[in-house]
Amino acid sequence: MSRPSFTEALASRPWLLADGATGTNYFQMGLESGDAPEMWNLEHPERVRDLHRRFIAAGADIILTNTFGGNRHRLKLHNAQERVREINIAAVKNARAEADAAGRPVYVGGSIGPTGEILQPVGALSHDDAVAAFAEQAMALKEGGADVMWIETMSSEEELKAAVEGVAKAGLPIVTTMSFDTNGRTMMGITPKAFGAITAALPVQPVAIGANCGVGASELIATVLGISEARPDAAVVAKGNCGIPQYVDGHIHYTGTPELMADYARIALDAGARIIGGCCGTSPEHLAAMRKSLESYSRGERPSVELIEQKLGPVSELAKGVDTAAAGAARRERRRG
Repeated sequence: MSRPSFTEALASRPWLLADGATGTNYFQMGLESGDAPEMWNLEHPERVRDLHRRFIAAGADIILTNTFGGNRHRLKLHNAQERVREINIAAVKNARAEADAAGRPVYVGGSIGPTGEILQPVGALSHDDAVAAFAEQAMALKEGGADVMWIETMSSEEELKAAVEGVAKAGLPIVTTMSFDTNGRTMMGITPKAFGAITAALPVQPVAIGANCGVGASELIATVLGISEARPDAAVVAKGNCGIPQYVDGHIHYTGTPELMADYARIALDAGARIIGGCCGTSPEHLAAMRKSLESYSRGERPSVELIEQKLGPVSELAKGVDTAAAGAARRERRRG
């Protein structure tokens, strides 16, 4: 079966559905806290493939490999830094087997998360070392058979640039997302609009940019509004958490229902997202509800912040146009003056 490439599918389809959570679903399948999920690609490939299979059955057009922490700096925590190639190739083969058995086009995104280190000048990791680590992982993901490189959950401009530079060496299309989880900003202070400007200036242009994880579906949509306003030309990704995490009976439970995630999927489309999926807490059941809601929906008007809050929950002050961080900095500057 010949199929369109990932970039062709993205250009020709009104939306693509990405999969849901890896970690939170693995915990329900027996992953212990502190263990490296990436090792399951070798130790429990049948469990990895089972989750991919269930997301495909729920309607995913894109599945991400179990390689979020698959770079040498993260694997060093598990004494597996010399196994980057082996682990990443195994992960793609697990995903590829299920994607190819789907009977319809399903694309494999090679998941690439942060190094866990802080880059110079603030931290110790040099730009060149970060680039080399990302390139090493990307080349293995390409060798395994990934369709697209999927850089996700970034928070700093320095690491985002190093990741894109390193991953570009694999020569595959790139998707990149940041996580906006601190009053509408990334942990390192980047706003959705600033992210739009940063990506526009990259020497290698990603085929899609957006947001993942964060603090819930409502804030994720508000972030997508900011990104799509800054970059109306870009294909935007929305991969939000399934509601808000709560600690229940010794486990983290996410509050989002399938109904809430169905609303989230439609509002994400209206906000300008072209790739829509779920992050932490999103199960195959949630994804099936999202697929069903999108199948029967045509893109509507751009949502207001009021509608987002009414349907999905509260958003940050920044999403409402109030930049408290900038206002605080201006006040401090006035006091100094």
